[in-house]
Amino acid sequence: MAFRSRRLEELFGGALDSVNYAEIVGLIGKQEAAEAEDLDYKQQHYSTDPKSREELAKDVASFANHLGGVVVIGMVEHGGVPSRAFDVDLGDQHLRDLQQRIASTTAPPIRWEPLRKENPANPGHGLLLIAIPPSSQAPHAITIAPTKPSTTTLRYPRRAGTKTDWLTETYVASAYHQRFSAAADRRQRMRDIEQDLVTAERKRDKPHLLVTLVPDVPGRMRINQESFTDYKQALQATQPLLGLDKRLFQQVSVGAHKLVLDSPRAHSRSDLAQLYDDGSGIWAQPIETWVDRDEDVDERVRFVEAGLLVHRLMSALAFLASHARDRCGTTGTAAIEVDFVDEMYSHPYTPPEPVVGRTPRERAYPMTVASPAPFPQGTRTAVYAQADITALIDDLADARVGLVQASSPLADQIFHTFGIPEAHPLTQAGEIRASAWHIELRDAITSWAHTRGIPVV
Repeated sequence: MAFRSRRLEELFGGALDSVNYAEIVGLIGKQEAAEAEDLDYKQQHYSTDPKSREELAKDVASFANHLGGVVVIGMVEHGGVPSRAFDVDLGDQHLRDLQQRIASTTAPPIRWEPLRKENPANPGHGLLLIAIPPSSQAPHAITIAPTKPSTTTLRYPRRAGTKTDWLTETYVASAYHQRFSAAADRRQRMRDIEQDLVTAERKRDKPHLLVTLVPDVPGRMRINQESFTDYKQALQATQPLLGLDKRLFQQVSVGAHKLVLDSPRAHSRSDLAQLYDDGSGIWAQPIETWVDRDEDVDERVRFVEAGLLVHRLMSALAFLASHARDRCGTTGTAAIEVDFVDEMYSHPYTPPEPVVGRTPRERAYPMTVASPAPFPQGTRTAVYAQADITALIDDLADARVGLVQASSPLADQIFHTFGIPEAHPLTQAGEIRASAWHIELRDAITSWAHTRGIPVV
């Protein structure tokens, strides 16, 4: 989990996990680096006394309940502006203490990440950054007893400028309502995105894999002439299929609150992606299948290769998550849905196919999954399979072990529809099982896995 903030990245000169000690120290004396809604400085580690424990819980919860932010430990401020670095011990013991204290003094648990910035001239010491993303589980309460008894405030802090506000009962009630209704809102958002695409593309009569991602905390992507030019060049040059040097999107255009990616000369048979300005996205991918013509016509089945289905699924997750994180600046978790259909009219959100005026199509045989021996073949056929999960956006966008771990249960759910108990090309531990991939993709996917530090078994 790497907290992403465009403002802080511009201030520090790079992503929080990549900036170094010298770059942060270089902020000393700069007014633009003053404490703000998303930035705080502490001279030394939080101590173990009750007041300091309460301060730690308050600081972390106030960022999580608002916009997210960073606490820089080892930096003195004067009037809010960083004025001097006081290197602190970066040993594991301090991180274990922070983990234990934050977990025991806040509820529900707050996700955060420690980032150590070692001073090359002082090994083992330097600056410690505590990165806290905005939380979809807000509001977070402080559970530690107050050091100053009060009857006028609840124990729900929120960052307000450089200070901390205590939320009123009305705000807390509203925040709880928002938390519980957010899941329903995300589900409706996902349905709207899917319905928009499948309705417009309902005449596509080939098997498609549709992957939809909706962040729990929406991001923001500004679309104007300058930014669109940059997006267009980057997206046309991207090679979104993991391990393959293949550019899929020849055309990039603007739609309502989104970028539309496709190949106009073969639109109905090409990949189609829609990337929304809130970080949501959907990618509809035509999937190659084959039919055993030696079987009697009434016994024929359409096969899709297990590795191909898994490869396309992982590629879509990484591509959509990168859009959410890198263009829209969102982080945290996202709701994901995967739909595998034999044609668009099989998708549950597609309007019914008209009977009058329908043009005849080639006979559509039922689908199943084929795996290389000795792995099991599909024992059932279907025209539609669906899967869903919640996953960390950064794990998907980083395209490492976390991506494989998130893809595994999604692929399992799809394979269950076809009577296969497990998607063998992946393991739940985040490994690539090489022998479960057909030879056409095996070398490419194992080579890619090695470059990303993903175990191949």
